[in-house]
Amino acid sequence: MTAHLLKKGTIVRTNPATEQHGHSSPYDVFAIRKDFPILRQKVYGKPLIYLDNAATAQKPQVVIDTLRRYYERTNSNVHRGVHALSQRATEEFENTREKIRDFIDASDTREIVFVRGTTEGINLIAVSYGDSHVSAGDEVVVSEMEHHSNIVPWQLLCERKGAHLKVIPMNDDGELLIDEYAKLLTPKTKIVSLVYVSNSLGTINPVKQMIEMAHKKGICVVIDGAQAAPHLAVSVRELDCDFYVFSSHKMYGPMGVGVVYGKQELLEKMPPYQGGGDMIKSVTFAKTIYNTLPFKFEAGTPNVGDVLGLGAVVDYLQHIGYPAIAEHERDLLEYATARLSTVDGIRLIGTAKDKLGVVSFVLDGVHPHDLGTIVDREGIAIRTGHHCTQPIMQHYNLPATSRASFGIYNTRDEVDALVASIDKVKEVFK
Repeated sequence: MTAHLLKKGTIVRTNPATEQHGHSSPYDVFAIRKDFPILRQKVYGKPLIYLDNAATAQKPQVVIDTLRRYYERTNSNVHRGVHALSQRATEEFENTREKIRDFIDASDTREIVFVRGTTEGINLIAVSYGDSHVSAGDEVVVSEMEHHSNIVPWQLLCERKGAHLKVIPMNDDGELLIDEYAKLLTPKTKIVSLVYVSNSLGTINPVKQMIEMAHKKGICVVIDGAQAAPHLAVSVRELDCDFYVFSSHKMYGPMGVGVVYGKQELLEKMPPYQGGGDMIKSVTFAKTIYNTLPFKFEAGTPNVGDVLGLGAVVDYLQHIGYPAIAEHERDLLEYATARLSTVDGIRLIGTAKDKLGVVSFVLDGVHPHDLGTIVDREGIAIRTGHHCTQPIMQHYNLPATSRASFGIYNTRDEVDALVASIDKVKEVFK
């Protein structure tokens, strides 16, 4: 790791890009940028400016090195081998499970299940827990700002069981209406599934309060933490959620890996999601005995190398420190909001009082896809479209938005470049 990680919690001063704007911050974003080799390239002859972090964040060298080291020195199946490579791979794999337990402050490693990502995690819960606890006439509650991955699995559950999907509305600022949420919690409500941070709007939902409200009525709560993981330190015990799900690739780790946290007493009672491989203790044609937690939910050969990469990025983020990350990204959000608000013809979508890391907008007379294409020619990567949140687009009566989302390596100068590129868009469509 580079110099800024010499001592945990230490953040080097000075950032010329921010100081030229009259801003001083104890965050060495340029040292951090050196850890990300992909940022050194040019796109269309322009330095790459990557503002699509809510879709997928880039990977630091320590993650790339971890993957290479695993495949060069350790590649083997875990749990089933007595030879040296398998033993080493198993030890590193299970050490990573302990890192994740500590990272989210779970009680036990048996509560940490490795999956392919948030989408698979929510599907696992919807099938394994949902099918056992939801009956005809029951209700599942989600919010208007959910990602499709936290809508469709519950729709499928409701279709299977003859249950009803209820939706928490939001206001035009992109904030959930808590009073309306309270009205939706009835004796028929069996599951509430909520996004912690909206990928389209950046809204931070008051999930702790919403969990408490549901628990008072004996309702299980699932939290989609995919967008929270890169930005917020989380304690699942403090939140007291029943399930918490997040993805590696949103938090600078490898793709194809995610985590399901579930309270042990719930996981113990749930049937397996898939069959085969590590989820068994013994198999006969007469009967299969399932493995203990968490292996009961980890059928087949796991994605060992990428799990180790996730462990590496957890170490990386904790060395930088979430308070420092939050301060840096809050400054970027405030600066980007202020700069974009001065551009004639721009309307910001999602102006919640409590938000992070995302600025969504539309420009009068320009389709977001056209805007994104022109901005791309300036070397700037943003996301355009419905962001897998079509109900949000329907709320605002929009086909799509343009979205800039920020990470630990972004700078104020990159925000300025984005604004300048939008001025070029306006020239093209003048």
